[in-house]
Amino acid sequence: MILQSDKPKEECAIFGIYNSKEAANFTYLGLYSMQHRGQESSGIVSTDGEHLYRYANMGLVANIFTQPKIRELIGDSAIGHNRYSTTGASFLRNAQPIRVESHLGPIALAHNGNLVNSWDIRNRLERDGSIFQTTIDSEVIVHLMAKSHKSDLLEALCDSLAQVRGAYSLLVLTPRYLIAVRDPNGFRPLVMGKRSDGSIVFASETCAFDITETEYVRDVAPGEMIVIDHSGVRSLYPFPKAKPSLCIFEYIYFARPDSYIFEESVYKVRKALGRQLARVLPVEADVVIPVPDSANIAALGYSEESGIPYQSGLIRSHYVGRTFIEPDQKIRDFGAKIKYNVVKDVVNGKRVVVIDDSVMRGTTSRKIIKMIRAAGATEIHFRVSAPPTVSPCYYGIDIPTHKELIAATHSIDEIRKYLRVDTLSYLSLENMHAAVAGHKGGGFCDACFTANYPVEFQDHAGNQKSLFTEYSTEE
Repeated sequence: MILQSDKPKEECAIFGIYNSKEAANFTYLGLYSMQHRGQESSGIVSTDGEHLYRYANMGLVANIFTQPKIRELIGDSAIGHNRYSTTGASFLRNAQPIRVESHLGPIALAHNGNLVNSWDIRNRLERDGSIFQTTIDSEVIVHLMAKSHKSDLLEALCDSLAQVRGAYSLLVLTPRYLIAVRDPNGFRPLVMGKRSDGSIVFASETCAFDITETEYVRDVAPGEMIVIDHSGVRSLYPFPKAKPSLCIFEYIYFARPDSYIFEESVYKVRKALGRQLARVLPVEADVVIPVPDSANIAALGYSEESGIPYQSGLIRSHYVGRTFIEPDQKIRDFGAKIKYNVVKDVVNGKRVVVIDDSVMRGTTSRKIIKMIRAAGATEIHFRVSAPPTVSPCYYGIDIPTHKELIAATHSIDEIRKYLRVDTLSYLSLENMHAAVAGHKGGGFCDACFTANYPVEFQDHAGNQKSLFTEYSTEE
């Protein structure tokens, strides 16, 4: 049995390092620290300046990379990738980084994001004779590079990326170069750091810098390409400038709270969202509890602003795998109960404020509320530190389809009745933006709350099924 989460799925994590004797080891550690961004597969490609060495497998980082495998990844530069599939099924052949051979030489690529026109490009390339080895959108980038008339690898990469649309934070590794690129809208985070040994490091989040003792230098800017080789570090801006569209859901839900992304502390933003929630949506209550773990900091902000004590009223199991044995005798709400348990002493006889950061289908939230009620809560007030999610994402987050999103098809009061809570309130779009008003990184993409997509796509490319389908047959 697969536990169906009522949360948006993680995207991916990328990590790269140039000029370090322990390149593969540091890449392993960086990926380990970003396991929250993808748990389906992981891979590392390294180079010794002549060849590329690759190993990838399905599963978690710590289970994939044994010491013998790490030792096989020789060289002083490497890139790595943790994957949750947003385009392409969850098969080993789709694990990244991908590695190809072409007239430009060996190339490895790790991609976080989603290309909204990849199927159009793929269909055209296949008609022209290209043979694809995976079903992931990232592979079109290397095919476009190989078919480019540019003989220089950097020019071929620029030529390729000029033809794609959507979200991409990329790391490209060759025997000569480590290249970091972020799309002109800057949808996905990508940060740059430096170690005391002089090695240059890139990662999706700064939590990967902490474990590798890397000092944060700056974000890779939207539309920027950073090229590193033996001659040093170069910064290029080869693409037309676009309006910044940083994914605000990274702050609300995805990124680790100890990370800095988009030039700001995730912890600080989440607490600000919780404080804003308490200011504009107060309620008389005895205790504030979060739906762990991603809502913990927002709940803390709500508690501090409202003066209502914060307690850990829900305990989340961190050892629930994708597959587990369900008892023969069906236990009601088994999926929710195996993941969460209520601390009765915290909620019994209390008016409870439950803080969550998002509600997708509402199924898990309903089961959690039922468990809290059964534990003796006299009132339950549900507060969400984000606006209602009414639209899917096409830029690298697997949010359910429009018809599956409860807020897209039901009113707030209908959702309240479905969840069986005394009151239900979401943070408004205006108040969400007010909570991050001092952000210095630019504008945000809030399409999942507004359906205002900053990068357009054709109708058939906007079909959620085509972007996020999983093949039902086994490989």
